[in-house]
Amino acid sequence: MTRAQLVEQIFIKKSFLCIGLDSDISRIPPHLFQYEDPIFEFNRQIIEATQDLCVAYKPNLAFYESQGAAGWRSLEKTMAVVPDGVFTIADAKRGDIGNTSRLYATAFFETMNFDAVTVAPYMGTDSVLPFLAFENKWVILLALTSNTGSRDFQFTPQESGQPLFEKVMRKAQEWGTPENLMFVTGATHPEKFEEIRRIAPNSFLLVPGIGAQGGNIEGVCRHGLTADCGLLINSSRSIIFASDGEDFAEKSRAEALKIQRLMAQVLDKLQR
Repeated sequence: MTRAQLVEQIFIKKSFLCIGLDSDISRIPPHLFQYEDPIFEFNRQIIEATQDLCVAYKPNLAFYESQGAAGWRSLEKTMAVVPDGVFTIADAKRGDIGNTSRLYATAFFETMNFDAVTVAPYMGTDSVLPFLAFENKWVILLALTSNTGSRDFQFTPQESGQPLFEKVMRKAQEWGTPENLMFVTGATHPEKFEEIRRIAPNSFLLVPGIGAQGGNIEGVCRHGLTADCGLLINSSRSIIFASDGEDFAEKSRAEALKIQRLMAQVLDKLQR
């Protein structure tokens, strides 16, 4: 998917919501275990209930890989029911030497047909470039993450005095462009978004940390928005686990709708 196509969907749906399919088998509603593939059935109903309210789905690969071959089948079936025009992100956090990264990229972009994959930058240029070689596919590079441990390394000052996350963002823009490179920037660091926009004024940002992790949309939008939105705000647990009963899909829709209505107000102001 191109940037123009993604932006078009954002303004058509009046939403920049990404729903994380962190489909933990220990948390899905008990009645779904009557199905042959409970994880897929959970995802299918979530997607059917929310597809008009979001512009992206982001399966976290850990919840599928932990189930072995059955988990991969669940993921493949999930991808098959995501509607055309919805941006898909493999939250895989891959990053290895060049020939390995090339095969990871092939797996997610060709075999699984994801639009984007999250990539860890620690190994540098040759671990990221193979992902950027695929036309109309995206790298979403870990920059300033939402977890508590992000402060262990990401804020470490470098020789120039800039923190490590800033060095990563500046260097990565030598490899990719705003047409194929996004950055993960956590909503739990709202005070950094003005600085982040000075570093990467035109890049899309994937923003986790809304909801269960304590981030808020208003704080992100204040400094994170661009003229064409430039944000994908992710919410996972607060939407998909809104209920553990038979009404789980209905409750998920209600939670997604709350966020979409707030995003619609933001986008309406942006278009004025």
